[in-house]
Amino acid sequence: MSKTTKQFQTEVQQLLDLVIHSLYSNKDIFLRELISNSSDAIDKIRFEAHSNEALLEGNSDWKVKIITDKTAGTLVIRDNGIGMNIAEVEENIGTIARSGTKAFMQSLKDKAASTNPEMIGQFGVGFYASFMVADRVTLETRKAGSADSGCRWESAGDGSYTIEECSRELRGTEITLHLKEEFKEYLDEWKIRSIVKKYSDYIQYPVVMDITRTEPVKGVDGEEIEGAGTIDKTEEQTLNSMKAIWVRPKSEVTEEEYTEFYKHVSHDYDAPFRTIHFSAEGTSEFKALLYLPSKKPFDMFMNDRKKGLQLYVRRVFISDKCEELIPDYLRFVKGVVDSSDLPLNVSREILQEDAQIRRIHKSVVGKILSTLAEVKEQNLDQYVTFWKEFGQVIKEGMHFDYANKEKLQELMLFESTATAAGAFVSLKEYVERMPEGQKDIYYITGSSRETLEQSPHLEVFRAKGYEVLFLTDPVDEWVVQTLTEYAEKPLKAVDRGDISLDSEEEQKEKEKKREEAQKEFSDLISLISDRLRDKVKEVRFSNRLTDSACCLVADQYGMNANMERIMKAMNQTVPDAKRILELNPDHAILKAMASIHQKDAAASSLADYADLLYDQALLTEGSTIKDPLRFTKLVSDLMVKAVQ
Repeated sequence: MSKTTKQFQTEVQQLLDLVIHSLYSNKDIFLRELISNSSDAIDKIRFEAHSNEALLEGNSDWKVKIITDKTAGTLVIRDNGIGMNIAEVEENIGTIARSGTKAFMQSLKDKAASTNPEMIGQFGVGFYASFMVADRVTLETRKAGSADSGCRWESAGDGSYTIEECSRELRGTEITLHLKEEFKEYLDEWKIRSIVKKYSDYIQYPVVMDITRTEPVKGVDGEEIEGAGTIDKTEEQTLNSMKAIWVRPKSEVTEEEYTEFYKHVSHDYDAPFRTIHFSAEGTSEFKALLYLPSKKPFDMFMNDRKKGLQLYVRRVFISDKCEELIPDYLRFVKGVVDSSDLPLNVSREILQEDAQIRRIHKSVVGKILSTLAEVKEQNLDQYVTFWKEFGQVIKEGMHFDYANKEKLQELMLFESTATAAGAFVSLKEYVERMPEGQKDIYYITGSSRETLEQSPHLEVFRAKGYEVLFLTDPVDEWVVQTLTEYAEKPLKAVDRGDISLDSEEEQKEKEKKREEAQKEFSDLISLISDRLRDKVKEVRFSNRLTDSACCLVADQYGMNANMERIMKAMNQTVPDAKRILELNPDHAILKAMASIHQKDAAASSLADYADLLYDQALLTEGSTIKDPLRFTKLVSDLMVKAVQ
C-alpha cells in the first residue's frame, strides 16, 4: 500500500481541538494515556497467546520503553504488545473516540470468555492527548503473527493523516512524539520519572528508559584510574515499582510491605494503627488497601488539607483527591481504591456520580467502622489510644452520616463523673450501670473536664449518684442534636430545662418546701427579677443546687453558654437569648438578702447583691462578666464589711 493521505471522520477537527485544548486539565496526562495503551496491548497478546503461543514470536520480555532524543526533539513510547494491522489502525486511530480496547472487551463478552484481561482505555481518545504537547505524531506498528508487514500512521493533528505499509521487524507499537518547542521539558529524565512515578508506578509491566551516566574510568579491580578521564555508561533502568500490593492476596503481603506502602502514601514516619485490605466482588468490583494512622495528621482540621483516598483504575493512577469515596469525618484514613469498572468522565480525571460510586463509598465506610468496632471489642486499651487521637473527628459522622448512626454511636467514648481523667465510658456501659430509677442519660458540654467538674449543675446528680457524661469537644453540641436517645433512654443536658430526679414522695416534699420558700422570699425574688430583667429570662428556685447559691440554665431547646462560645469563636452571629437564673433556697446568701430586704426594701446593697449573684453564675459556667472591675470592687467591699 502506497502512502495515502486521508481525512478524519466528520467533525474530527472539533474533537481534536477538544482533546488538545479542553479535555485534560493536566498536560502530564498524555504520558499516562500512552503507557496505559501500551499496557493494554501487552494484556491483549498475553491473552491471545493462551490459545496461540506462536503469536509471542519468542518475545515475551514484556516492557514499555521510553526513548528520548533531545537533538531531534522526539519522545518515543514503544511496547511489544499485540500491535495493529492497517485496517485496525484506520478503525481505531483514524476514528476519534473509537476504542480498540472497548471493542476487544466486547468481543470477549460475546465469546463468554472465562478469564479476561482488564483493560483501561474505554474511550479511545487517550492517544490524541499526544497532540497537547506534540505538533506531529508518528505511529509505527506490526500486529502479532503478521511477519514483518507493518503500518506507519502520521498526523499533525490538523484533521488529516497519512497511512502506509512499512517493513517492521519488531512486534508491537512505537509512537513518536515530535514535541512542540515549549514542551521540550518532557525530554528531561526527572520529568519523565516524576510522571511515571505518579501515574504509572503500579502498572504490572516495567516502564523502562535508557539512562546515561558519566563515570570515571575504572580498572579491572574496580578502582578509579587517575587521569584516565570519564566514560559515558548507558543502562536500561526501570522507572516504576510495579508493587501494587493491594492486588495481591493478604496472605502474600508481609507486615513490612504493608508498613512501607503506608509510609509511601501517607508520608508518615510511624507505623499505621490498623491495616484494612479487602476486595469487593459482585455488582461493585474493587480492591482497597486502607490505613488507620496511629497519630492525627497536623492538617486534620485545615480547610485546605488534601482530602480523599488515592483512586486507581486497574493500577493506573487517576486522582488523590477522591472525596466521593470516603466521608469527611473519616478524612484521616489513607490508602488506595482500585476499581475495575469505576465510571469516570472521558478524560478519566473526574468521577461521575452514580450508583457504583455510592456502593464503593458504602462498602469502604462499612469496612472501616466494622474494623474500629472489632478493635474496641477485642482491645479496648488500644481503641482508647486511637479514640484520643481521632474521636473528635469520628463524632462528626453522627451529624452528617445518619445512615451509620447506630454503628457510630457504639464507637463513641466519653469521660464522665464516674471515670478518672483520661478514662472513658461508652454509651452501652453507661446504660448498663445506671442505678434503678434513673430514666435518662445525662450530659454536660463545656471546654474542658476541669471546668465542668466544678459546675454547680452537677450537685444534685452527685448527691443522687447519677453519672454525667462530659462532652468537651466543640462538635459535641451538634452530636447531641442527632443523638437524642440511646437504648430508648433519652439524652438530657443537665444545664437545660428543669430537672427532677426525685421519687414521687420526694417531689411532694420538695414542692412543699418550694411553696414555703416562694412565700418567704417572694418580694426578694421580685426585686432580683426586676434588677436583672435585661439579663435573664426568669428567676426561679432550683432543683439542681445543693451547695452553690445560683446557676444559669438554658431553656429545654435553648442555646447554652458553651454553644454561645463556640458560635462566637466561629465568628457567627449569636442570637440574643436570655437564660434562667436558678437560686438555691437553702443557701445562706438568700436568707441574708431577705434579712436586709426586711429592714430596708430600698437598700442599694440588694441591687449589688443581685448583680453579684448573676456575675457569679456567669463565672461558674465559664463565661466572662461584662464589668469585671465593678465585680471585684463589690467583692472587695463585702470583704471589708465582713472584717469590720
